Amino acid sequence: MTRSVQALAYARPSALESSQVGASLGLETAGGLTPRGAEAHPRFFAGFLSAPRIAARGLLAVADVAAARYYQRTLAASLDPVVTGNGDRLRFESFSGCCGVYARLDVLQEGLEGERTGHGTTNVDVNNPLRDALSRITADDPLHLRVGPEELAVTTLDGPVVEKKVPLPDRWLRGFAEAQVASAGFDLRAELSAAQAVAFLRSLPRGSGNAARGAQWVVASGSALRPTTRPVAGAVCLPGPERLVALQRVLRHATALRVYGPPVADGAPVASAWEVVLPGMRLTLTLSPDASRGFSGEGGVLAALATDEAAADAELVSVLLAWEPTIEPATLAERSGLSVERVRAALTRLGTAGRVGYDLADAADFHRELPYDADRAERHNPRLVAARELAGAGAVSLDGTLAYVASGDRRYQVRESDGKLTCTCQWWADYRGKRGPCKHALAVTMVRRGATVAGGVR
Repeated sequence: MTRSVQALAYARPSALESSQVGASLGLETAGGLTPRGAEAHPRFFAGFLSAPRIAARGLLAVADVAAARYYQRTLAASLDPVVTGNGDRLRFESFSGCCGVYARLDVLQEGLEGERTGHGTTNVDVNNPLRDALSRITADDPLHLRVGPEELAVTTLDGPVVEKKVPLPDRWLRGFAEAQVASAGFDLRAELSAAQAVAFLRSLPRGSGNAARGAQWVVASGSALRPTTRPVAGAVCLPGPERLVALQRVLRHATALRVYGPPVADGAPVASAWEVVLPGMRLTLTLSPDASRGFSGEGGVLAALATDEAAADAELVSVLLAWEPTIEPATLAERSGLSVERVRAALTRLGTAGRVGYDLADAADFHRELPYDADRAERHNPRLVAARELAGAGAVSLDGTLAYVASGDRRYQVRESDGKLTCTCQWWADYRGKRGPCKHALAVTMVRRGATVAGGVR
């Protein structure tokens, strides 16, 4: 597995401090991007939280996921959560070490009382002493929140820094993109009241094993969720229910639980999302189709990476983004001169670089710029790299709706039917397209669409 080391430099540790005028939560930021360009310590917000106790628990839940491995548990460093200022809200995001759970806390405008929220994305320091302090907040006394350095210190941060160095696997980066693509295909399947949400989530197991018992299914029944032995219409997959344990942090404050999932085509497990609605906030966990299967291998973004047209479109669309909390494809189409379909494909490609996320509650993409070289996830995607090598080596021959790909000492047949490609390789036999195209189908797509590939061959 390809990985690098991510160095995060903070001006000082994040801390919860008390004084005669009240408590103050200072979340320190590392290097990130803003409308002004790259900044060492961007500042996004200074004001009060309308529900500090709930916000503290929500932030702890996101940090829990960042520090967790729900499958093949090992002791490993975790990457600090990512924070994005979208002008009217703050979004805190993390991914589990096993790449199977994506978490996001949205602190909405009604949850913030203070100056207008800034724009940009960076990592935010969540250290162990801060976690302990946040867990001790038991009342909703006024709590001042600062995300970024104190205003008077913005230009005087040239002294020593607090540096963290953590491993950053490529599959972790790919997971962000795959979770976005999967979520965009979800629909709201159920909405539970606060009481029903608490009852359901507290009924789930909290096992300490590897959460690999296979997928379960639930379906809406009146105002509740009930288990079902098979994936009937409207059912939602609950793969590894133990992975929802982070939601326990905020259960007592929940006002509703929304459950999202894709249409059920067969009995194969699929991803799902579980959103706890809180006063002025939302906490969402998105689960991969299986606890032993991270988002990074789902392959949902590969088709968008296989053409030069998508690359050019993404470059054009990217300059039109401005950290919007909701991205309107129709507006971008009008401003860019592209069709809505090409804008959507461009947004998918931008998602592979961590520049676009998806908000289920708004049913819309949002803009962010993950604070690391997420383009590396594309450069080192195993199937994409292999497909480019095949196309560049002249291994693809076309014959109408058929294509043949020479790979090793074998020759595979790729057939197009109703706009979809099938292959005679073992990958296709195992997954039938459920985890994206195989390297042979990708190579055929590149050649048919004239993508520039390794060695300059088209």
